[in-house]
Amino acid sequence: MRFKHYLAAGATVVATAIAAPAMAEWPEKPIQLIVPWGAGGATDQVTRIVAAELEDALGQNVVVVNQEGASGSIGSKAAWDAPHDGYTWTAGAAKDLGTYAVTGKMDTSIKDWDLYLNSALASVISVPANSEINDLAGFLAALKAGGLKVGTSGVNSAGHSSIEALSNAVGGAYIHAIYDGGATAVQSTVAGETDVTTQLISEQIDMLRAGVLKPIAIISDSDVEVTGAGVIPSVLSELPDLAVAPIYFGIFIPGDVPDEVTAKMEAAWSDVMANSSALAEYTDGRGSIMTVFSGDEAQAKVWPSIQSNAWLLHDGGQSTISPDELDIPRP
Repeated sequence: MRFKHYLAAGATVVATAIAAPAMAEWPEKPIQLIVPWGAGGATDQVTRIVAAELEDALGQNVVVVNQEGASGSIGSKAAWDAPHDGYTWTAGAAKDLGTYAVTGKMDTSIKDWDLYLNSALASVISVPANSEINDLAGFLAALKAGGLKVGTSGVNSAGHSSIEALSNAVGGAYIHAIYDGGATAVQSTVAGETDVTTQLISEQIDMLRAGVLKPIAIISDSDVEVTGAGVIPSVLSELPDLAVAPIYFGIFIPGDVPDEVTAKMEAAWSDVMANSSALAEYTDGRGSIMTVFSGDEAQAKVWPSIQSNAWLLHDGGQSTISPDELDIPRP
């Protein structure tokens, strides 16, 4: 910037160049990353891996804070309500973030956010090791008869979406037991407080390997072999018409942050996260798939699960507005 300093009349006019202060580069302070679910669950697990990788890439601390409640919407809303300056993020399953408007918990759509995906997971139907249910046919018969107590981390969670889809498919009914997070929901079934859990495989895998949970089926289009737990059959073996879509997890940042934030995050995702051995080791060990996507590609990846979840909530009487009114067509 250039100034002209005018001296007294008749004096020489002196032009003085004054250097403007340099703009601070983002990030110049620690970033808060809100996990909107309890500690130990799928979101918490993978987010802490990603946060550690991004600290090196961005040269700044990424502080993970658990702020659970209202099916993940409290923490997500806190991230949205904070200044859109790139210093407050949230994380979780994109299908949840994309359907909070359907249940009246938030008024944002998935397109209002920048998505940085890291992994894809599926839910597993599991029962206590001593359960009389031994296969998918037996589980579906019990679900149809009614009375099963199912532990999940709440409405709109992966576990809840899965049991709703299964119940609708067979015309069944169940008792919904809600816990603070996926880890506690899984523990409820291990302890016999609930008859079934349908939480994500990464939240169950240690219990499956330990033999204290019995896997019945996985909500996937193919069987899945889990080291230490054997082959888990696909739910399509008994329900071939059931709609299944991967559940994508990632970091979510308001889409109107400064361009510098977006540019640096895109670079970190393509250069660092795509080659992260820590993320690869985590996904390989937890029964999930490493899926590093951002931008338009990420939006396209998550859309099928958002459509499915939105209409599942609506058909189950848990919506406050039709997905049609939110430009979410029935799949």
